[in-house]
Amino acid sequence: MKPASRTISIQTEDIRKKWVLIDAANQPLGRLASKVASIVRGKTKPTFTPHLDTGDNVIIINAAQVKLTGNKLNDKIYYHHTGYPGGIKSRTAREILEKKPATLLQKAVVGMLPKNRLGRQLKNNFRIYDNDAHPHQGQNPEVITL
Repeated sequence: MKPASRTISIQTEDIRKKWVLIDAANQPLGRLASKVASIVRGKTKPTFTPHLDTGDNVIIINAAQVKLTGNKLNDKIYYHHTGYPGGIKSRTAREILEKKPATLLQKAVVGMLPKNRLGRQLKNNFRIYDNDAHPHQGQNPEVITL
């Protein structure tokens, strides 16, 4: 009789993280964000464990050159509230892309991560830079093309 196969759950001391470099130039925002969220979460690895941080650290460069398709540049509106009565504020994607391009990509990736303690921990596993200069040469990041 064949023995039953067992599900292996990886332990925290067995997690191997690496650094990954992704160029965001001319990439659609949503597709890029979903790929980055998948890598940060660890779903691209065979050792994926839902309750642990098994993902890689991601460096995203050229965030200022990310593309939005259709009329999203003018029509997509990001809201936030100050906490005071009548304090709702709004900005279009074009305004955010002109002032702080990294914020646009960060909001997209964080929105695709889990909304719990693990998601808040995973927010620290990716770095976004507006141009192609980054201070992470010492980590020897592996370049990934999407």
